Amino acid sequence: MSSQSPVRGTAPGPRAEPVQRLLFGGVYGTVLASALAAALDHDSGPSNPGYDALWILVASIATAAAHGYAHSIAHRTVGEEKVAAGTLRSVLAEWPLVVAVVPTLALLLGASAGWWSEGTGINIALGINSAALFGWGLLAARTAGQAWTSACRVGGVDVLLGLFIVAANILSH
Repeated sequence: MSSQSPVRGTAPGPRAEPVQRLLFGGVYGTVLASALAAALDHDSGPSNPGYDALWILVASIATAAAHGYAHSIAHRTVGEEKVAAGTLRSVLAEWPLVVAVVPTLALLLGASAGWWSEGTGINIALGINSAALFGWGLLAARTAGQAWTSACRVGGVDVLLGLFIVAANILSH
């Protein structure tokens, strides 16, 4: 791929999901995982990173299902048959949102295994997620045909989402 040609079309894979779906799910899931991890507060009791990881996973699945369902309803046409199949496809197409929370889950599960503290896992997750937001912004801009310099600026703006969550986490604790 040359430095001037953007990434176009669809992402590789058996179902060739549109790049836009990947970008949306990636950004949304990364921000969701960061916000939920930053909100973990165990001032009233002992930390349980395994339990916290489970709830982040449940929240991401529920969010993906709700978004897919809402998308299906918004695009439903009068007289459309096989509504259930279309709705199920729309819900399943939200898989990138769930996959985007995996780094946060892995770090919390590592804390659950005793490899590091939950606080350390959350801090690392917030850093990784901020870097991922830069990557999502860069990919989105390149997909839209922007040059590398402007794509890096877009990635930098996306990082601000992550830094906002990090700042909120610091201020709330």
